[in-house]
Amino acid sequence: MTPQEMKQLLKERGAQVEAWLAGCLDGRDLPPRLRDSMLYSLQAGGKRLRPVLCMSTAAMCGLEPERVLPFAGAIEMVHTYSLIHDDLPAMDDDDLRRGKPSNHKAFDEATAILAGDGLLTDAFFVMSGLDLPAPCVLAALREFALAAGSSGMVGGQEWDMIFTGMESITLDQLRLMHAMKTGAILRASCVCGAMLAGADAAALKAIGDFGAALGVAFQIADDILDVVSDTETLGKPAGSDEEQGKNTYPKLVGLDKSRELARGYADSAQAALARFDGREAAFLAALADYTVNRTA
Repeated sequence: MTPQEMKQLLKERGAQVEAWLAGCLDGRDLPPRLRDSMLYSLQAGGKRLRPVLCMSTAAMCGLEPERVLPFAGAIEMVHTYSLIHDDLPAMDDDDLRRGKPSNHKAFDEATAILAGDGLLTDAFFVMSGLDLPAPCVLAALREFALAAGSSGMVGGQEWDMIFTGMESITLDQLRLMHAMKTGAILRASCVCGAMLAGADAAALKAIGDFGAALGVAFQIADDILDVVSDTETLGKPAGSDEEQGKNTYPKLVGLDKSRELARGYADSAQAALARFDGREAAFLAALADYTVNRTA
């Protein structure tokens, strides 16, 4: 699959996610300001990579991607909650997100916290109601909850806070933090799509390996972009990692080695797809290239 074809399919599936997110709170009775705050961040744009991964691995395993769209959209709800909370003064204290004022700047800190809480909790309500065989839904729900919780994304954020400002950490410590904070959700997005499609253990193992490698490549690329890009392109403050005393791949091993590592993990992600063929596998392989070559 050519890069242009990959970007077109990514755009098409991203648009499906956008349309679902626009209506995900319809018919719900909640305070207007809270609704506005939740939708403000949900509709702020972004690559929609995680829900697209869920839809694409489901399709690769034989299930129409539209069948998992609500679950995939709920993954984006969880991702959005994490961004709202990451930007809070008590965390990264960022004023910009995707080129717009952060949620706590556009509304207020208390509303931003509640918007994140609402998105997280509502996501699992959506996931649990998916119209697919109950054992598949339950397995995927448990997988994603584990990735989002204290031994996954939340725990990774805690390690990030602990490591921030430390003079130096080891590469193994950095890998652990990123595997939890970023990699766990990316991997689960891939595995959950396959689980919802009823994939067998061998397929789940391969897709999990793909997602784990992709997650590392994505994070290294993010670390690099914070150094080499600018605020307008990123849609968030460039150089904030260094300013906040974050430990990153460029800080530990330099830019050239970071680029080499990102490419290596992208290659590993592509190798994990060797047992699959067809359009969806080609799309995911091209997506691994895009992950390390992107500019924002």
